[in-house]
Amino acid sequence: MSTSILFDKSSVQSATKFANKERSFELSIPALVSGIDALGSEFKEYTELASISSQEAVFRLDSGVTIGSILKLFLDVPKTVLLESDLKLEITGRVTFVKADQSSEKKQLISLRLEKKYKINSLQAKRI
Repeated sequence: MSTSILFDKSSVQSATKFANKERSFELSIPALVSGIDALGSEFKEYTELASISSQEAVFRLDSGVTIGSILKLFLDVPKTVLLESDLKLEITGRVTFVKADQSSEKKQLISLRLEKKYKINSLQAKRI
């Protein structure tokens, strides 16, 4: 039997695409976003995550940002059954998608490609 029949490229490519698809979690966790807006001014804005995965975070902002902007995301992750205490997570990423969002209180829907580096601190003090 020919190996070309056993390993049809289209099915292998489909399997690879499926394997690379990562799970995203829809969460409503408060977040503080900081960075430089489209006018070059520093900003800090409170918002909520729409979803997050190990590579991407999606949220809405009033501050106008552009694709390629670097933003810092500060999350307060609440204590759960699996998590013994609150955590403060600090993640940096680059904006990969911006869409005007007139259906929301916030003006833009933002997709942030997350860096591999992050900081986690145990929270014993106030939430953001």
